[in-house]
Amino acid sequence: EWLQSVQAMMILSIIFSVLSLFLFFCQLFTLTKGGRFYITGIFQILAGLCVMSGAAIFTVRHTDWHQASENTSYGFAYILAWLAFPLALASGIIYVILRKRE
Repeated sequence: EWLQSVQAMMILSIIFSVLSLFLFFCQLFTLTKGGRFYITGIFQILAGLCVMSGAAIFTVRHTDWHQASENTSYGFAYILAWLAFPLALASGIIYVILRKRE
């Protein structure tokens, strides 16, 4: 069950990131001058929170899946997930702060 919740969180984060990208392009052409990209930023922040939730669940439950030993490591995907969290969060904050120019 916990592994499926991790998978669901990661898939949700991908969906939110793709929606954020499409919304950015839509807002780029429809937003008035000086407007902010609030909707895009909210979806990107949601993507970051989903990544954080999935990685946190995996961190807590990792020992249920693999028995603890000296040779056990998390792997590169785990590290990428934790790197994606602050990057997605920072991207969302930048989208909220960003204003459209001419």
